[in-house]
Amino acid sequence: MHIKRPEKTSPECIPNLLALRDSLELLGGKWKLLIVLHISCRPKELQHFKKLEKEITGISAKMLAKELKTLEENKIVTRTIQNTRPVTVTYALTAYGESLIPIARDLQQWGLNHRKIIKEK
Repeated sequence: MHIKRPEKTSPECIPNLLALRDSLELLGGKWKLLIVLHISCRPKELQHFKKLEKEITGISAKMLAKELKTLEENKIVTRTIQNTRPVTVTYALTAYGESLIPIARDLQQWGLNHRKIIKEK
């Protein structure tokens, strides 16, 4: 039996695959899109670090700080130090960060559909 060698990736696909890899590298994992959606659900409220930590079930302060820093470095959220005592830090989505909302909502819908399909087994 002769094993067929896989064809090379077509050159026009490579930029798209690299872009997808970049997206997954930034947004992959358990928390980043949850943080983005959580902030987007309350656009009029100040999103304090402690409030986010309390309301996002299961995330530790260390992980939340790490993920928020990554989101800030990638211009998804802004971090604002409030002039209060004690000092508080708030987070908001940037306009660029808001561009993730439709993508996250599509993933949400896909997840709901996927749950139905899996439960039908």
